Amino acid sequence: MIGTSFSPTVGSNACDPALMPDIWRASELAVSRVPTMSSGHADLDRELPNHGWPRSSLVELLVQQSGIGELQLLKPVLKKLAQERRIALIQPPYIPHAKALQTWGIDINRLLWMRPQRTGDALWTAEQILKNGSCGAVVLWQANVRAESLRRLHLAAQAADTHFWLLRPLAGRSEASPALLRLGLRPALGGISVSMVKRRGPAAEEDLFVRLPEMPVGRHPFHQDHAVPPQPISASAAARSAAPLLV
Repeated sequence: MIGTSFSPTVGSNACDPALMPDIWRASELAVSRVPTMSSGHADLDRELPNHGWPRSSLVELLVQQSGIGELQLLKPVLKKLAQERRIALIQPPYIPHAKALQTWGIDINRLLWMRPQRTGDALWTAEQILKNGSCGAVVLWQANVRAESLRRLHLAAQAADTHFWLLRPLAGRSEASPALLRLGLRPALGGISVSMVKRRGPAAEEDLFVRLPEMPVGRHPFHQDHAVPPQPISASAAARSAAPLLV
């Protein structure tokens, strides 16, 4: 028998990472073909794969508590997206404050405030909006999300031309999730502390401080004592509606 040798590669550069951009090393931030948009915070962009918020992806923001600056963190990208497309806010913990959002420079005529009665309705609404591509961004707040629901949202996001953020409690960081990007958010003096819970790349050695502009008194984007009471709507109507629902 004549011995033969087999080589799976041809040429010395066959495994060169520069020639295979979809392959990444664990010691480096991943570079993928997923489009991203700058977060508007230079320090945060440097820590995010592709240097920005990914589109067509499930991104989890795990907050220590609501109202610590999570919307301010998203303000630059929401402001930019709202120039051309609608933004859906689904089951926020407080009533959105239209005047505050106007002060931020966000066109409230492109904001949809959706408050389905049940958790299942909220998840269904988010999934349908992602599937029909009617919004440039979806921000969903949920206290508890089952693994099956996360998988459905993840698949819907991958097929959508939409930015999608899921905000849930920081206690959920130990739970498995299909999201490729998960950030932990804690309050910090003058800004917000960000921990890289999950990303395609090396583990962050320490938390990142992101400075946020001070919110003037009475101009918080959420307001619990709004003069206009919230108007619950059905999940099916929320998913189909083209009119702004922000009050």
